[in-house]
Amino acid sequence: MALIALKVDVDTWRGTREGVPALMRLFEKHDVPATFLFSLGPDHTGRAIKRAFRPGFFGKVARTSVLEHYGVRTLLYGTLLPGPDIGRREAETLRSADRAGFETGVHTWDHIRWQDGVAGADAAWTRTELARATARYAEVFGRAPILHGAAGWQMNEAAYRLEGELGYRIASDTRGHAPYLPVDAQGRALGPPQLPTTLPTFDELLGLDGCDAGNVHERLLARTAGSGLPDQVYTLHAELEGAKLMPAFERLVAGWRAQGHRCTSVGAMAATLDIAALPRCRAATGTVPGRSGMLAVQGAAGLA
Repeated sequence: MALIALKVDVDTWRGTREGVPALMRLFEKHDVPATFLFSLGPDHTGRAIKRAFRPGFFGKVARTSVLEHYGVRTLLYGTLLPGPDIGRREAETLRSADRAGFETGVHTWDHIRWQDGVAGADAAWTRTELARATARYAEVFGRAPILHGAAGWQMNEAAYRLEGELGYRIASDTRGHAPYLPVDAQGRALGPPQLPTTLPTFDELLGLDGCDAGNVHERLLARTAGSGLPDQVYTLHAELEGAKLMPAFERLVAGWRAQGHRCTSVGAMAATLDIAALPRCRAATGTVPGRSGMLAVQGAAGLA
């Protein structure tokens, strides 16, 4: 039996006000813990149009029905429509997840700004963005955050270091295969332990090789079948699994239970780890099948 940590990335205002309550009801129905990572500043989803020039962008848009899942208004925020301040407008929604016993953490201040900018940003820019999100979380919840999960799996070395400086004790910023301690090219420790996303997301599978909303859960269950599976981290999105893809996600949760696995939160999984014994792995970048662009990934291990 493996633990499967459920990490919910909440990217938009719509995902916060509609997807989060829907997922809370589903988790409570199945008695499933989970972690919600919140976008805490303005929703500028419409500015993602700048990605149109990236290889693979239009293919992903076509495969995953972005308009259907996000809606016209969301895709105009930050361009033709002003971006709503999620943390201000939905503070009570965020606190309701906390009161219900779900783990919460920081996803970002401005999702699009971080996802499109942090990889090439300097330390000052990075500090401003992460400090804004950290302060807003404290304002909403009345305590400092200890868990961070980067928007779009995008990081830079300054961001890893700042997590430690700002008091984060757990992070799930990267893609990889097992928990690790991130280090730079010289083997120097960067930030807190990383629990990387290990499984593909729904939107990375949909539209490929006959995969659709009716069978996407089967593709993931095939990856988690059999004995000896190590613990996993699965990232879902409030805008997808919290809306039109909820039936598929509910089938996935039921399937994991039938396989003998147990869903949990990122923090609960971290509590099972011997942090001192974790491998030290390079903070690297790489590609992930089904997702365009370069992501923060778990690099080579064994650095001194």
